[in-house]
Formats: sequence, C-alpha cells, structure tokens
Amino acid sequence: MSTMNISLPDTLKSFVDEQVSQRGYGTSSEYVRELIRKDQDRLQLRNLLLAGAASAPAAHADASYFEDLRDRVRKAGKPAAKA
Repeated sequence: MSTMNISLPDTLKSFVDEQVSQRGYGTSSEYVRELIRKDQDRLQLRNLLLAGAASAPAAHADASYFEDLRDRVRKAGKPAAKA
C-alpha cells in the first residue's frame, strides 16, 4: 500500500479526529479511504446517470411499464420453488 501525506488546517484536523472517534474508524487513514471510496461511487453513479440521460429511451414508461417492473422485482425477491 502506498502512503500519502496531507496537510490540514487545525479545524479540519479536529473534524477528522472527531469523525474517527465518533464513527468507529481505527485511524484517520481509514476515514479518508472511506471518503474516497464514497466519492468514487458518487462519480460512477453520476457517469451512469449522464449516460442514461444521453441514451435514447428504450420503452415508454407508463403505468403498465412500472407495474411490470414491480412484478419482476417481487418475483426476484421470492425464494425459488423447490421441485
């Protein structure tokens, strides 16, 4: 694992220390890694949303579409029947 040193103003350092203590992180590095992972997830979601917005609609999203979608979700959530 690589290391990186960062400099923070006292107010940010205090904030990080407080978050580490209150939220159960072992070290400030764990906290920062979690922030970076969340930012990566946010950027990935943003890119997916932008790609979806730029794509052509696949189907008309009417009441029937959403009911079919609900049915598929309900069926996917049920355990498979034993034969």
